[in-house]
Amino acid sequence: MRKALSLVAAATMAMLALNAPAASAATSVTFQPQSVLGPGVPKDGSKTDQNVVALGSVTLDVTATQTAHVSAVMRVNNATIRTLFDNEIVCKWVGGSKNTVLGQNVYQKGSGKPEWEDVTLTASQLVHPGVAARVTCTAFIRTASLGWEDSTVSLVGGSMRITPAGTGKPIQSVVPAGLLKVDGSNPIVRQPSLPMFDVAAGANNLDVVADVEYLVCHTISACDKSNSSKASFTLFVNQWKADGMLCRTDSKSVTLDVPYYVHHVVVPLNNNDVPIQKADGCVPRFNAYVMVKWLGGETGAVQGTANNLTDGRGSTGRHDSDMSAVYAVPAV
Repeated sequence: MRKALSLVAAATMAMLALNAPAASAATSVTFQPQSVLGPGVPKDGSKTDQNVVALGSVTLDVTATQTAHVSAVMRVNNATIRTLFDNEIVCKWVGGSKNTVLGQNVYQKGSGKPEWEDVTLTASQLVHPGVAARVTCTAFIRTASLGWEDSTVSLVGGSMRITPAGTGKPIQSVVPAGLLKVDGSNPIVRQPSLPMFDVAAGANNLDVVADVEYLVCHTISACDKSNSSKASFTLFVNQWKADGMLCRTDSKSVTLDVPYYVHHVVVPLNNNDVPIQKADGCVPRFNAYVMVKWLGGETGAVQGTANNLTDGRGSTGRHDSDMSAVYAVPAV
């Protein structure tokens, strides 16, 4: 009798499994530690050979009015040769895509500059298809040796997640393709920048995220490769009054002195929980920007969108990815 009951129970469970709805797609993923190849500089003078490795994907179903927030963090070290390291997020849906990439060079282990040997990069963006869609975002690590020989780097770990980020058009701005030079004759650039925007009623705080990709030595200027470029980076978030007068300002700042051989560096500037002032004539109207100020050394530049990145190693497919960008997310 007990055996008969067991068979019935097993059959029932099998039928339930067949009729159960499919599990929902993952909204977060953890990257497995691994060694990643960095192809050597092609000796025939052709373009740099980049390795492009997919680390994991996340998925979110959004309505026509919803925006998604996706963020990926990666940490690498133990480079055998100085190596390019990029953290890229590629998001796709039927009929559209949106991508972002940030990167810098990782020094060889034992270089004597430990701050440039162990690098953690976070890439993030807001995605708004404008139609009901399933958004799938994949994280890629992009690597290339900066010597003639192949290199390897250790991906220590990382993760990616995607979450809903409210409704309506996202508050986001990217620096278009190109380089915005800063030097002694033009020491200040205010980019990336969010023009004036209004926040919907009910929000109490504002999270503002800015990333600057800063290039050491502008490509059209002379460069002392033994030198560095020093600059300060300040994220300003301004709230305004109904009469057009300034209500209040929040700011976060960092100063970096970047060696030439790092070449380009990611400068993250996040200002979370900026309070929305509701008294003294203040209204939920804001603007935000990063002030990049050259302080000395070699010429620098803010890098815009990266064009014509390879879809994969050896692929003929190409795509563009945002680099320097800023966005804001209202919070209740």
